[in-house]
Amino acid sequence: MIALSGAMTCLAQDSTGRAKADTIRVGGMIIIKNGKDDDGNKKDRNITISNHHKRKSSNISTNWWIVDLGFANVNDKTNYAAAQSGGFITSGVGKDQLNLRTSKSVNVNIWLFMQKLNMIKHAVNLKYGLGLELNNYRFEDERIRFAKNPTTISIDPTLDGADKNKLAADYVTVPLMLNFNFTPGREKGFGFSAGLSAGYLYDARQKIKNNGDKKKLHDDFDLEKWKLSYIGELNLGPVRLYGSLAMKNMWQKGLDQTPYNVGIRFSHW
Repeated sequence: MIALSGAMTCLAQDSTGRAKADTIRVGGMIIIKNGKDDDGNKKDRNITISNHHKRKSSNISTNWWIVDLGFANVNDKTNYAAAQSGGFITSGVGKDQLNLRTSKSVNVNIWLFMQKLNMIKHAVNLKYGLGLELNNYRFEDERIRFAKNPTTISIDPTLDGADKNKLAADYVTVPLMLNFNFTPGREKGFGFSAGLSAGYLYDARQKIKNNGDKKKLHDDFDLEKWKLSYIGELNLGPVRLYGSLAMKNMWQKGLDQTPYNVGIRFSHW
């Protein structure tokens, strides 16, 4: 700055001999040096530096480690008489026994990242990412027991009053959404997104906790390997909500249950 001040020793003058301010631009920085006022009187030398560079929003923004907390449930349209005759469920197992506990059937999603690609003035964006979708289905009837090879669902009287009985289904999921942002430039704005997701079942298990004894049975239980879903999110300032609805039955045979999830999303945008 000292070298720059010493270099600016000449003032531009108009036809009246009055001094004007010298202005130098260095990138986004503006440097103004004043020597005399409009009446020609000497003034102290003043150097004003301002930065008029306006930060532009990136066309691609990334949000790391997003967490969803919500409820998991199913739309059950199973023909239980046919499921019993096919041997997938045993006598005594029906819709009442396989009803889920709404308050304890939970969905937790952990998105490793999500990216937003600007398409139209940051008001319309493409959103995509990668993460884990974890679903825990808690049954109303604690006596439900799964077996594998082949898959059968039965009633086990020894599980009456069990502390926990749940079916867990975990997926690696890729979401793809079209985002509409009503307040571009604001981190906690208003808008919504809608699209599709594709998930692959990488683990399924029944977990039972009874009288302090914990047991896990790992198998796919004839669940569909691929889960395709309609997905959406709603941005309401600091509050973000999400939802998903599978396109089809989650079972390969026996039961006819379409899963859906709703909850709160914790993310930067």
